[in-house]
Amino acid sequence: MKDGPDIALIAAMIGDPARANILMALMSGLSLTATELAREAAVTPSTVSGHLSKLEASGLVVSSRQGRYRHVRIADHDVAHAIEALVTVAARAGHMRTRPGPKDEAMRRARSCYDHLAGRMAAELFHHWVSSRVLHWRDGVVNLTRTGEHILEERGIDVPALKRMKRPLCRTCIDWSERRHHLGGSIGAAILSLVVEKRWAVRNPASRVVDFSSAGELSFSAWYLPMQPAR
Repeated sequence: MKDGPDIALIAAMIGDPARANILMALMSGLSLTATELAREAAVTPSTVSGHLSKLEASGLVVSSRQGRYRHVRIADHDVAHAIEALVTVAARAGHMRTRPGPKDEAMRRARSCYDHLAGRMAAELFHHWVSSRVLHWRDGVVNLTRTGEHILEERGIDVPALKRMKRPLCRTCIDWSERRHHLGGSIGAAILSLVVEKRWAVRNPASRVVDFSSAGELSFSAWYLPMQPAR
């Protein structure tokens, strides 16, 4: 098919090892400086500037300046979703950059996938919500049920406000470490925001790890497990 979008151009942008490292670093959901991204990509500051210009021209990242520093982030949720899908395919094919270790275990337990929660804890939440009929699969797409909407509102998620946003309420990712789904979309982002606001966990600024305290993990489990409407 010769008509339509040219995916080869975007694939070439992502396929460069240095640019791939830059994009993976930005999957933390944080805005990083060009200097920080140079370290992540193992290139000089002058070289990273060229990579960032190409990524921005391709619509994969956006940047802004604050004083002397240029801050860069993933352009939008579609870009983040595409990168996470590539991560899943690479993991399934066995293309891993490092051997498993303590840091990997923290990533497998809980990490950010751009602006939502990923890892074992996120996959367990998704599985429980499907079995509890908070979420429902229909034609290969997951949806929030009416019962689920009431339940989430009782637990502090402003579903009507999320519905007014342009992005989907629910979006699924195949978790690369769990090989199961976790929840993205505006609900997934709201959950990660809630976790941080309640101080159940903190986002590690140097990685994608979401570090739950022991008490925070118990509170999070208590928040999502008893998914029955309040009486």
